[in-house]
Amino acid sequence: MPAAGARRRFARRLGTALGGAALGAALASWPLRARSAGPAAGGAAARGEGAGGAAAGGAAAGSEVARGEPAARGEPIRLAMIEGFSGAFANAGDSVWRNLQFAVERVNARGGVRVGGQRRPFLIERLDSKGQVEEAIAMLRRATDARMPFVLQGNSSTVAAALLEGVAAHNERMPGSRVLFLNYAAVDPALTNERCSFWHFRFDAHAGMRMSALADALARNREVRRVYLLNQDYSFGRQVASLAREMIAARRPDIEIVGDELHPLGRIKDFVPYAAKIQAAGADTVVTGNWGNDLTLLVRAAREIGLGAGFYTFYGNGLGAPAAIGEAGIGRVHAVAEWHPNAGGEAAERIYLAFRRGLRDARDDYFNMRHVVMIEMLAASIEAAGSTAAVAVARALEGREHRGEPYPAVMRAADHQLFAPLYVSVMQRAGPAAGAGAPKHDLEGSGFGFRTELRVEPTPATQPHGCAMKRPGAAGGGNT
Repeated sequence: MPAAGARRRFARRLGTALGGAALGAALASWPLRARSAGPAAGGAAARGEGAGGAAAGGAAAGSEVARGEPAARGEPIRLAMIEGFSGAFANAGDSVWRNLQFAVERVNARGGVRVGGQRRPFLIERLDSKGQVEEAIAMLRRATDARMPFVLQGNSSTVAAALLEGVAAHNERMPGSRVLFLNYAAVDPALTNERCSFWHFRFDAHAGMRMSALADALARNREVRRVYLLNQDYSFGRQVASLAREMIAARRPDIEIVGDELHPLGRIKDFVPYAAKIQAAGADTVVTGNWGNDLTLLVRAAREIGLGAGFYTFYGNGLGAPAAIGEAGIGRVHAVAEWHPNAGGEAAERIYLAFRRGLRDARDDYFNMRHVVMIEMLAASIEAAGSTAAVAVARALEGREHRGEPYPAVMRAADHQLFAPLYVSVMQRAGPAAGAGAPKHDLEGSGFGFRTELRVEPTPATQPHGCAMKRPGAAGGGNT
């Protein structure tokens, strides 16, 4: 986990990027508490959005920061970020923290969330789960004991499922201090289907939505004949494998699945044996939902043995992957996401460039625009509810249409699943040194980026669900 001094420097750079030297100094002076696995951890202060209406979660139109807004002076609204900041996926936890820190500081710079006549900043509290279910539940207890009204997590569907149950149990037991769970990356479809909860909102497309887009792109590629499925052995990885079989067969029954294998999550240090199996099976394409080091090490192994297969991935444009893949990925590595740096859009471009300006190391340039959408929609919902009480905020958030920056999105009320465009993109040389016609932005200073090959717009009408949500009867309960 970054030291307090490093986090202050990060806050100063972000503030300067967003609003100049004065804002940078102000952000750096805000309280920065950080405690890892044990006590309630802290991040930098950040603010909620100032969008007014109940139907629209808007950002400041036309400029990255609304100048001249009053500073947030009220008690911070604490966001408990329960994530693995140590262990095999610590790099992924820190990367998400940088994204969320940017999103809340961007909102705080506009003056804070308007609640009860006050402007209140957001404050991220880092709670280290070490990527383990037991630790995550322990961190949830710390968050609820400290009466933090919102829990944020995403890097593991298994952990998310445990937190979902833990939050529901706490809210049943302690109706006076209920909390909401905001999920930014755990994409097991069950979380908004048979395991759905009034207290849980997902801001990423679930695995079925992602796989549908990826399978559409794969089916268009007539060179794909033999597919190998390699995924992590937990709920999400198993879902990816099952969905891939189903959706590829529906679109291209001529494609043969020549391998379907699961591997332990976060425990494999050498993927060469797996790459060799793929090669021996004669696969021309690999479909994987791997993320973090499990993806990086896989693609490094493929490069090492000269595996010529294409990769259709959930996270091939993710943390560390482009640099690890290198030249071998050009035209062969495909990824699906809600956005990527070369997707276009004036507002998204402006927000992304502000994030990049706040970085000291180009290798930290891994950005997910959905974190901005999540924080904007949360802030708008708090303002619409007039408090941070869980029931009131949940009712303001479900069915909410976000019409502001960086792009439109809607939170379906029936299952609390967000809907926004999805992009399938293919890896290319990118950046200033890539030459004319290349994608503008590379990733993490690697010299490689992605170009859109397919854009899809999942809608509630085209995505059925199996959620039978139980809703609380009373409107009260929660932090104010």
